[in-house]
Amino acid sequence: MADLHKIVVRPMITEKSSAAWQDRQEYVFEVHPDASKGQIREALQKHFGVTVTSVRTMQMRRNEITRGKTRGVTPRWKKAIVTLKAGDSLAVFEA
Repeated sequence: MADLHKIVVRPMITEKSSAAWQDRQEYVFEVHPDASKGQIREALQKHFGVTVTSVRTMQMRRNEITRGKTRGVTPRWKKAIVTLKAGDSLAVFEA
């Protein structure tokens, strides 16, 4: 993947990610499923101007869903848990 704008899809702001930020200063993002840890690190450093110390990734599986009589599956996606250098922060998560 050469386009850094498509690597980070969106920040994940949930109760669990907010607790991770408060306890361990970890930020959670939804990223492109084919992005590597190095690409995620480079994209975050370039876009937000922060220093990334560690990136952990996990593939989120498809889930079967039922809405009335219609059955289907959700798409698979990738989650990245990012730790920044002490003193760096992202304003999206601090609000």
